[in-house]
Amino acid sequence: MSTGETDAFSVAALRERLPLVLFGVLALLFFFDLLRRLFVGATPPHRLGVFLWEGLVFGMAIGLAGIGLAMTYSILQFANFAHGDLITAGAFAGWSVTFVMVGLGRFAAEALVLVGEPASITSDLGIAITTEPLAILVGLVAASAFAAVLALGIDRVVFRPMRTQSGIALLIASVGVALALRQFIRIVYQPTTPPVVSSSAVPSVSIPLGTGTVSVNAHEVTLFVGAAMLMVAVHVLLQYTKLGTAMRAMADNEDLAQVTGIPTERVVFYTWLIGGALTGAAGYLLALEQGFLDLTLGWDLLLVIFAGVILGGIGSVYGAIAGGLVIGIVSELSTIWIPAEFTTLAAFTIMIVVLLVRPQGIFGGVTSV
Repeated sequence: MSTGETDAFSVAALRERLPLVLFGVLALLFFFDLLRRLFVGATPPHRLGVFLWEGLVFGMAIGLAGIGLAMTYSILQFANFAHGDLITAGAFAGWSVTFVMVGLGRFAAEALVLVGEPASITSDLGIAITTEPLAILVGLVAASAFAAVLALGIDRVVFRPMRTQSGIALLIASVGVALALRQFIRIVYQPTTPPVVSSSAVPSVSIPLGTGTVSVNAHEVTLFVGAAMLMVAVHVLLQYTKLGTAMRAMADNEDLAQVTGIPTERVVFYTWLIGGALTGAAGYLLALEQGFLDLTLGWDLLLVIFAGVILGGIGSVYGAIAGGLVIGIVSELSTIWIPAEFTTLAAFTIMIVVLLVRPQGIFGGVTSV
Protein backbone atom coordinates (compact mmCIF):
# COMPACT_ATOMS: atom_id res chain seq x y z
CA MET A 1 0.00 0.00 0.00
CA SER A 2 1.43 3.38 -1.01
CA THR A 3 1.91 6.31 1.35
CA GLY A 4 -1.03 8.17 -0.23
CA GLU A 5 -3.32 5.17 0.17
CA THR A 6 -2.20 4.75 3.79
CA ASP A 7 -2.92 8.42 4.54
CA ALA A 8 -6.35 8.18 2.90
CA PHE A 9 -7.12 5.05 4.90
CA SER A 10 -6.05 6.78 8.14
CA VAL A 11 -8.23 9.81 7.43
CA ALA A 12 -11.23 7.59 6.65
CA ALA A 13 -10.68 5.59 9.85
CA LEU A 14 -10.40 8.81 11.86
CA ARG A 15 -13.65 10.13 10.40
CA GLU A 16 -15.35 6.85 11.19
CA ARG A 17 -14.18 6.92 14.80
CA LEU A 18 -14.77 10.64 15.36
CA PRO A 19 -18.42 10.27 16.51
CA LEU A 20 -17.36 7.56 18.98
CA VAL A 21 -14.59 9.79 20.36
CA LEU A 22 -16.95 12.76 20.69
CA PHE A 23 -19.57 10.57 22.37
CA GLY A 24 -16.97 9.28 24.83
CA VAL A 25 -15.78 12.80 25.64
CA LEU A 26 -19.33 14.06 26.21
CA ALA A 27 -20.19 11.06 28.38
CA LEU A 28 -17.10 11.68 30.53
CA LEU A 29 -17.90 15.38 30.86
CA PHE A 30 -21.44 14.66 32.07
CA PHE A 31 -20.19 11.92 34.40
CA PHE A 32 -17.58 14.14 36.05
CA ASP A 33 -20.03 17.03 36.28
CA LEU A 34 -22.48 14.72 38.02
CA LEU A 35 -19.76 13.69 40.48
CA ARG A 36 -18.99 17.37 41.08
CA ARG A 37 -22.66 18.10 41.73
CA LEU A 38 -22.87 15.23 44.19
CA PHE A 39 -19.71 16.42 45.96
CA VAL A 40 -20.78 20.08 46.32
CA GLY A 41 -24.38 19.19 47.16
CA ALA A 42 -25.97 20.69 44.04
CA THR A 43 -27.52 17.27 43.33
CA PRO A 44 -28.11 15.37 46.60
CA PRO A 45 -27.76 11.55 46.43
CA HIS A 46 -31.44 11.01 47.19
CA ARG A 47 -32.43 13.22 44.25
CA LEU A 48 -30.18 11.18 41.96
CA GLY A 49 -31.79 8.03 43.36
CA VAL A 50 -35.26 9.39 42.56
CA PHE A 51 -34.23 10.16 38.97
CA LEU A 52 -32.71 6.70 38.49
CA TRP A 53 -35.73 4.88 39.92
CA GLU A 54 -38.28 6.92 37.97
CA GLY A 55 -36.18 6.56 34.81
CA LEU A 56 -35.99 2.81 35.30
CA VAL A 57 -39.77 2.52 35.76
CA PHE A 58 -40.48 4.71 32.73
CA GLY A 59 -37.88 2.82 30.70
CA MET A 60 -39.48 -0.54 31.53
CA ALA A 61 -42.84 0.77 30.31
CA ILE A 62 -41.31 2.11 27.09
CA GLY A 63 -39.39 -1.12 26.56
CA LEU A 64 -42.50 -3.25 27.05
CA ALA A 65 -44.53 -1.07 24.69
CA GLY A 66 -41.70 -1.17 22.16
CA ILE A 67 -41.60 -4.97 21.92
CA GLY A 68 -44.80 -5.15 19.88
CA LEU A 69 -43.55 -2.41 17.56
CA ALA A 70 -40.22 -4.20 17.08
CA MET A 71 -41.96 -7.53 16.40
CA THR A 72 -44.22 -5.95 13.80
CA TYR A 73 -41.28 -4.36 12.02
CA SER A 74 -39.10 -7.46 12.12
CA ILE A 75 -41.78 -9.68 10.58
CA LEU A 76 -43.73 -7.28 8.32
CA GLN A 77 -41.11 -4.61 7.61
CA PHE A 78 -43.17 -1.48 8.24
CA ALA A 79 -43.46 1.12 10.98
CA ASN A 80 -46.90 0.82 12.58
CA PHE A 81 -48.08 4.28 13.60
CA ALA A 82 -51.30 2.81 14.97
CA HIS A 83 -49.26 1.28 17.78
CA GLY A 84 -49.72 4.28 20.08
CA ASP A 85 -53.50 4.28 19.87
CA LEU A 86 -53.51 0.51 20.37
CA ILE A 87 -51.83 1.23 23.72
CA THR A 88 -54.64 3.67 24.57
CA ALA A 89 -57.39 1.28 23.46
CA GLY A 90 -55.99 -1.55 25.57
CA ALA A 91 -55.66 0.70 28.60
CA PHE A 92 -59.24 1.96 28.41
CA ALA A 93 -60.66 -1.54 27.84
CA GLY A 94 -58.70 -3.00 30.75
CA TRP A 95 -59.73 -0.26 33.16
CA SER A 96 -63.36 -0.57 32.12
CA VAL A 97 -63.22 -4.20 33.24
CA THR A 98 -61.47 -3.27 36.50
CA PHE A 99 -64.07 -0.62 37.34
CA VAL A 100 -66.94 -2.98 36.60
CA MET A 101 -65.42 -5.69 38.82
CA VAL A 102 -64.91 -3.33 41.75
CA GLY A 103 -68.03 -1.17 41.50
CA LEU A 104 -70.78 -3.35 40.05
CA GLY A 105 -73.80 -3.14 42.33
CA ARG A 106 -72.63 0.12 43.90
CA PHE A 107 -72.68 2.37 40.82
CA ALA A 108 -74.45 2.39 37.48
CA ALA A 109 -72.88 -0.05 35.00
CA GLU A 110 -72.64 2.65 32.31
CA ALA A 111 -70.64 4.93 34.60
CA LEU A 112 -68.26 2.10 35.46
CA VAL A 113 -67.72 1.07 31.84
CA LEU A 114 -66.91 4.68 31.02
CA VAL A 115 -64.10 4.54 33.60
CA GLY A 116 -65.10 6.82 36.41
CA GLU A 117 -67.61 9.26 34.99
CA PRO A 118 -68.22 11.22 37.14
CA ALA A 119 -64.66 11.32 38.46
CA SER A 120 -65.84 11.03 42.09
CA ILE A 121 -66.44 7.31 41.51
CA THR A 122 -62.69 6.72 41.53
CA SER A 123 -62.19 8.03 45.05
CA ASP A 124 -65.25 6.11 46.26
CA LEU A 125 -63.96 2.85 44.77
CA GLY A 126 -60.50 3.32 46.32
CA ILE A 127 -58.76 1.19 43.68
CA ALA A 128 -55.09 0.34 44.30
CA ILE A 129 -52.94 -2.74 43.79
CA THR A 130 -53.05 -3.43 47.53
CA THR A 131 -56.83 -3.03 47.88
CA GLU A 132 -58.02 -4.65 44.63
CA PRO A 133 -55.22 -6.91 43.35
CA LEU A 134 -57.56 -9.41 41.68
CA ALA A 135 -59.51 -6.71 39.82
CA ILE A 136 -56.27 -5.14 38.61
CA LEU A 137 -54.92 -8.52 37.49
CA VAL A 138 -58.13 -9.28 35.59
CA GLY A 139 -58.05 -5.78 34.08
CA LEU A 140 -54.47 -6.36 32.94
CA VAL A 141 -55.47 -9.63 31.27
CA ALA A 142 -58.49 -7.94 29.69
CA ALA A 143 -56.34 -5.08 28.36
CA SER A 144 -53.93 -7.59 26.81
CA ALA A 145 -56.71 -9.71 25.32
CA PHE A 146 -58.60 -6.73 23.89
CA ALA A 147 -55.48 -5.17 22.34
CA ALA A 148 -54.43 -8.55 20.91
CA VAL A 149 -57.80 -9.16 19.24
CA LEU A 150 -57.95 -5.54 18.04
CA ALA A 151 -54.46 -5.74 16.54
CA LEU A 152 -55.31 -9.00 14.80
CA GLY A 153 -58.59 -7.56 13.50
CA ILE A 154 -56.85 -4.47 12.13
CA ASP A 155 -54.34 -6.69 10.36
CA ARG A 156 -57.07 -8.82 8.77
CA VAL A 157 -59.14 -5.82 7.64
CA VAL A 158 -56.41 -3.32 6.69
CA PHE A 159 -52.87 -4.66 6.57
CA ARG A 160 -53.32 -8.20 5.25
CA PRO A 161 -54.91 -7.07 1.94
CA MET A 162 -51.98 -4.66 1.57
CA ARG A 163 -49.27 -7.21 2.38
CA THR A 164 -47.70 -6.90 -1.09
CA GLN A 165 -47.64 -3.11 -0.94
CA SER A 166 -44.57 -1.08 -0.03
CA GLY A 167 -43.67 -0.19 3.53
CA ILE A 168 -44.61 3.43 2.83
CA ALA A 169 -48.16 2.44 1.82
CA LEU A 170 -48.54 0.38 4.98
CA LEU A 171 -47.16 3.22 7.09
CA ILE A 172 -49.69 5.67 5.64
CA ALA A 173 -52.46 3.15 6.23
CA SER A 174 -51.35 2.76 9.85
CA VAL A 175 -51.63 6.54 10.35
CA GLY A 176 -55.22 6.35 9.11
CA VAL A 177 -55.91 3.46 11.49
CA ALA A 178 -54.43 5.48 14.36
CA LEU A 179 -56.70 8.45 13.67
CA ALA A 180 -59.76 6.20 13.36
CA LEU A 181 -58.96 4.40 16.63
CA ARG A 182 -58.48 7.66 18.50
CA GLN A 183 -61.78 9.06 17.28
CA PHE A 184 -63.58 5.83 18.21
CA ILE A 185 -62.15 5.98 21.75
CA ARG A 186 -63.15 9.65 21.94
CA ILE A 187 -66.74 8.84 20.93
CA VAL A 188 -67.07 6.03 23.48
CA TYR A 189 -65.30 7.58 26.47
CA GLN A 190 -65.77 11.29 25.72
CA PRO A 191 -62.89 13.82 25.91
CA THR A 192 -62.00 13.31 29.56
CA THR A 193 -58.94 12.40 31.61
CA PRO A 194 -60.42 10.17 34.31
CA PRO A 195 -58.39 9.12 37.35
CA VAL A 196 -58.26 5.34 37.68
CA VAL A 197 -56.72 4.84 41.11
CA SER A 198 -57.24 6.53 44.45
CA SER A 199 -53.97 8.29 45.28
CA SER A 200 -54.69 8.06 49.02
CA ALA A 201 -54.92 4.25 48.78
CA VAL A 202 -51.49 3.74 47.15
CA PRO A 203 -48.91 2.70 49.78
CA SER A 204 -45.30 3.76 49.40
CA VAL A 205 -41.96 3.09 51.07
CA SER A 206 -39.31 5.74 51.71
CA ILE A 207 -35.79 4.39 51.30
CA PRO A 208 -33.12 6.47 53.10
CA LEU A 209 -30.34 7.71 50.81
CA GLY A 210 -27.89 10.37 51.94
CA THR A 211 -29.69 13.22 53.63
CA GLY A 212 -33.06 12.38 52.06
CA THR A 213 -35.23 9.48 50.93
CA VAL A 214 -36.33 7.82 47.71
CA SER A 215 -40.07 7.16 47.63
CA VAL A 216 -41.14 3.94 45.92
CA ASN A 217 -44.88 3.29 45.63
CA ALA A 218 -46.68 0.01 45.03
CA HIS A 219 -47.83 0.90 41.53
CA GLU A 220 -44.31 1.68 40.35
CA VAL A 221 -43.18 -1.68 41.70
CA THR A 222 -46.14 -3.37 40.00
CA LEU A 223 -45.24 -1.84 36.65
CA PHE A 224 -41.59 -2.78 37.02
CA VAL A 225 -42.25 -6.37 38.11
CA GLY A 226 -45.08 -6.90 35.62
CA ALA A 227 -43.03 -5.57 32.71
CA ALA A 228 -40.00 -7.63 33.74
CA MET A 229 -42.06 -10.83 33.92
CA LEU A 230 -43.56 -10.22 30.47
CA MET A 231 -40.11 -9.51 29.04
CA VAL A 232 -38.80 -12.78 30.44
CA ALA A 233 -41.80 -14.57 28.94
CA VAL A 234 -41.00 -13.07 25.53
CA HIS A 235 -37.38 -14.21 25.85
CA VAL A 236 -38.48 -17.76 26.67
CA LEU A 237 -40.91 -17.69 23.73
CA LEU A 238 -38.28 -16.52 21.24
CA GLN A 239 -35.47 -18.78 22.38
CA TYR A 240 -37.10 -21.99 23.54
CA THR A 241 -40.25 -22.57 21.46
CA LYS A 242 -40.92 -23.62 17.86
CA LEU A 243 -42.93 -20.46 17.31
CA GLY A 244 -40.02 -18.33 18.53
CA THR A 245 -37.63 -20.16 16.20
CA ALA A 246 -40.02 -19.61 13.30
CA MET A 247 -40.35 -15.91 14.15
CA ARG A 248 -36.58 -15.47 14.27
CA ALA A 249 -36.16 -17.33 11.00
CA MET A 250 -38.81 -15.23 9.26
CA ALA A 251 -37.34 -11.99 10.59
CA ASP A 252 -33.93 -13.04 9.31
CA ASN A 253 -35.05 -14.14 5.82
CA GLU A 254 -38.72 -14.48 4.91
CA ASP A 255 -38.10 -16.14 1.53
CA LEU A 256 -35.83 -18.76 3.06
CA ALA A 257 -38.37 -19.34 5.84
CA GLN A 258 -41.06 -20.07 3.23
CA VAL A 259 -38.78 -22.45 1.31
CA THR A 260 -38.02 -24.42 4.49
CA GLY A 261 -41.72 -24.94 5.15
CA ILE A 262 -42.33 -22.40 7.91
CA PRO A 263 -46.02 -21.34 7.87
CA THR A 264 -45.32 -17.62 7.48
CA GLU A 265 -48.95 -16.51 7.64
CA ARG A 266 -49.35 -18.32 10.96
CA VAL A 267 -46.22 -16.54 12.23
CA VAL A 268 -47.75 -13.22 11.20
CA PHE A 269 -50.96 -14.20 13.05
CA TYR A 270 -49.10 -14.85 16.30
CA THR A 271 -46.91 -11.78 15.84
CA TRP A 272 -49.96 -9.52 15.89
CA LEU A 273 -51.53 -11.50 18.73
CA ILE A 274 -48.46 -11.43 20.99
CA GLY A 275 -47.40 -7.91 20.07
CA GLY A 276 -50.91 -6.59 20.64
CA ALA A 277 -51.19 -8.33 24.01
CA LEU A 278 -47.92 -6.79 25.23
CA THR A 279 -49.00 -3.40 23.93
CA GLY A 280 -52.29 -3.54 25.82
CA ALA A 281 -50.49 -4.62 28.99
CA ALA A 282 -48.09 -1.69 28.66
CA GLY A 283 -50.97 0.78 28.33
CA TYR A 284 -52.78 -0.64 31.36
CA LEU A 285 -49.65 -0.60 33.55
CA LEU A 286 -48.76 2.93 32.44
CA ALA A 287 -52.21 4.16 33.47
CA LEU A 288 -51.88 2.32 36.79
CA GLU A 289 -48.53 3.98 37.50
CA GLN A 290 -49.47 7.51 36.46
CA GLY A 291 -52.92 7.26 38.08
CA PHE A 292 -55.12 8.42 35.20
CA LEU A 293 -56.16 7.67 31.65
CA ASP A 294 -55.80 10.01 28.71
CA LEU A 295 -57.19 9.78 25.19
CA THR A 296 -53.72 10.56 23.84
CA LEU A 297 -51.84 8.27 26.25
CA GLY A 298 -50.26 6.13 23.53
CA TRP A 299 -49.98 8.81 20.88
CA ASP A 300 -48.02 11.09 23.20
CA LEU A 301 -45.56 8.26 23.87
CA LEU A 302 -45.33 6.95 20.31
CA LEU A 303 -42.31 8.97 19.24
CA VAL A 304 -40.50 8.12 22.48
CA ILE A 305 -41.26 4.42 21.88
CA PHE A 306 -39.99 4.75 18.31
CA ALA A 307 -36.85 6.38 19.67
CA GLY A 308 -36.25 3.43 22.01
CA VAL A 309 -36.85 0.89 19.24
CA ILE A 310 -34.56 2.71 16.79
CA LEU A 311 -31.89 3.19 19.44
CA GLY A 312 -31.90 -0.51 20.31
CA GLY A 313 -31.86 -1.59 16.67
CA ILE A 314 -35.14 -1.40 14.79
CA GLY A 315 -36.75 -4.81 14.59
CA SER A 316 -34.89 -6.21 17.60
CA VAL A 317 -37.01 -7.18 20.61
CA TYR A 318 -34.01 -7.08 22.93
CA GLY A 319 -32.99 -3.78 21.39
CA ALA A 320 -36.43 -2.34 22.10
CA ILE A 321 -36.05 -3.28 25.77
CA ALA A 322 -32.51 -1.89 26.03
CA GLY A 323 -33.41 1.23 24.06
CA GLY A 324 -36.45 1.86 26.23
CA LEU A 325 -34.36 1.65 29.39
CA VAL A 326 -31.76 4.04 27.98
CA ILE A 327 -34.42 6.52 26.88
CA GLY A 328 -36.23 6.34 30.23
CA ILE A 329 -33.13 6.82 32.40
CA VAL A 330 -31.66 9.57 30.19
CA SER A 331 -35.00 11.42 30.14
CA GLU A 332 -35.11 11.56 33.94
CA LEU A 333 -31.40 12.22 34.52
CA SER A 334 -31.43 15.07 32.00
CA THR A 335 -33.53 17.15 34.41
CA ILE A 336 -30.36 17.62 36.45
CA TRP A 337 -29.08 19.93 33.70
CA ILE A 338 -32.17 21.07 31.77
CA PRO A 339 -35.80 22.00 32.61
CA ALA A 340 -38.23 19.08 32.88
CA GLU A 341 -40.19 20.17 29.79
CA PHE A 342 -37.13 19.41 27.61
CA THR A 343 -36.65 15.79 28.70
CA THR A 344 -38.02 14.47 25.40
CA LEU A 345 -35.40 16.55 23.61
CA ALA A 346 -32.70 14.86 25.68
CA ALA A 347 -34.10 11.42 24.79
CA PHE A 348 -33.99 12.13 21.06
CA THR A 349 -30.56 13.71 21.35
CA ILE A 350 -29.09 10.57 22.93
CA MET A 351 -30.76 8.51 20.19
CA ILE A 352 -29.12 10.61 17.48
CA VAL A 353 -25.72 10.55 19.16
CA VAL A 354 -25.75 6.78 19.68
CA LEU A 355 -26.85 6.17 16.09
CA LEU A 356 -23.96 8.33 14.87
CA VAL A 357 -21.64 5.99 16.76
CA ARG A 358 -23.50 2.77 15.93
CA PRO A 359 -25.98 3.31 13.05
CA GLN A 360 -27.44 -0.20 13.34
CA GLY A 361 -28.47 0.41 16.96
CA ILE A 362 -27.42 -1.34 20.15
CA PHE A 363 -28.52 -4.83 19.05
CA GLY A 364 -27.97 -4.42 15.33
CA GLY A 365 -31.48 -4.64 13.91
CA VAL A 366 -33.91 -7.24 12.68
CA THR A 367 -31.70 -10.32 12.78
CA SER A 368 -31.88 -10.46 16.58
CA VAL A 369 -35.71 -10.21 16.79
